[in-house]
Amino acid sequence: MFYVLAGLAAGICAGLYFPVYIPPEYGKMLSVALMAALDTAFGGIRSSMEGSYDNTVFITGFFTNAVLAAFLCYVGMILGIDLYLVGILIFGMRIFQNLAAIRHLFLKK
Repeated sequence: MFYVLAGLAAGICAGLYFPVYIPPEYGKMLSVALMAALDTAFGGIRSSMEGSYDNTVFITGFFTNAVLAAFLCYVGMILGIDLYLVGILIFGMRIFQNLAAIRHLFLKK
């Protein structure tokens, strides 16, 4: 747990002292990528708490979510449709489902 908190503190400090400018045209893609990463992270936490964590499943899920998010953004940009909203909606629902399951598992202990 110490390493997690130390990494979080180091990340926050690095973000404050070395700000990164992201162009507005990449904002949509970044938002979907962030949602995909959060979905995978909370899914990994949930499976770890359930005792069914598998690193292979976690890594393949991470890359599958990333490819799906990139594909939705790319196709949406080609068609001129805001398909990134679909990615945000789907990944957002999955995040809330995982958070609810984590909360239930945490309260059972």
